[in-house]
Amino acid sequence: MKKYITLLIIFSVLSCGDKAKKNSENKTNTKQESKQVKNKMQADVEQLAGDFKFTEGPAVDAEGNVYFTDIPEAKIWIWTVDNKMELFKENSGGANGLYFDKHQNLWICEGWEGQISKISPEGNYEVVASTYKGKRFNQPNDIWPDAKGGAYFTDPEYNENPDLPQGGMHVYYIQPNHSEVIRVTDDLVKPNGIIGTPDGKTLYITDHGDDKTFSYTIEENGNLSNKTLFTNVGGDGMSIDQNGSIYLTTTGKKAIDVFNKNGDLYYSIALHQQPSNVCFGGKNRDELFITARTSVYKIKLDAKGVK
Repeated sequence: MKKYITLLIIFSVLSCGDKAKKNSENKTNTKQESKQVKNKMQADVEQLAGDFKFTEGPAVDAEGNVYFTDIPEAKIWIWTVDNKMELFKENSGGANGLYFDKHQNLWICEGWEGQISKISPEGNYEVVASTYKGKRFNQPNDIWPDAKGGAYFTDPEYNENPDLPQGGMHVYYIQPNHSEVIRVTDDLVKPNGIIGTPDGKTLYITDHGDDKTFSYTIEENGNLSNKTLFTNVGGDGMSIDQNGSIYLTTTGKKAIDVFNKNGDLYYSIALHQQPSNVCFGGKNRDELFITARTSVYKIKLDAKGVK
């Protein structure tokens, strides 16, 4: 099913002007004034499919096909570069976030099972991590594999269970040898979306529970340092383009907010449903695929996703 919905893209550009005054007896003082300029334009977003229960976790493979999950139905679907929808996996363990690593293994956050698994290009299934210090994970949500063979993932909980297996909601790193898992954050309220830069130096984590998004420096051993506020809003899933801009499904907003690498809001893509996650896909990686409640959408952009 294809359906075109006209939606509004609001571009927000910040322009700053400097005003300086010189005092003959004192040093120069500079005052900056900023104003927000909003430009409006129409664009067509394509609704690829609907009638799902709750879509999530879009991830692109090397060919540009986009995989996504329907959590309540425990299924993983594919939207192919030929514009066809195919069922990839049933009984997914409540799969949520997905991501392909450089070897084309599909990493899966199995929320219901409290574990991380992966499927090889040959179709071999493997549980990579299921416990930390002898206890199962809460509800793995989103994941980003690095180039070393390890993977960062968030572990919140959305069933309002007062007895969390891990005693809190944290972020973990699966070491490249897959034999050890380390906890890399313990001060977030409810970490959700996660994405890293292609050079493996910076990790972004959005804290859904605190309505903030942070950036971290990735250390050689996998630990995180230099926690920095990226933007004063939180969200669900997110993606990154080749320019380093972050595409965030902002909490409580029917839109994708796009921030430049400095954390300034660049523009917003308005939608009819609250989005859950995003990724770039298609043969040229210039189409933004959006999972939003019961549907999956895409919009062609000037920007391109990373490979």
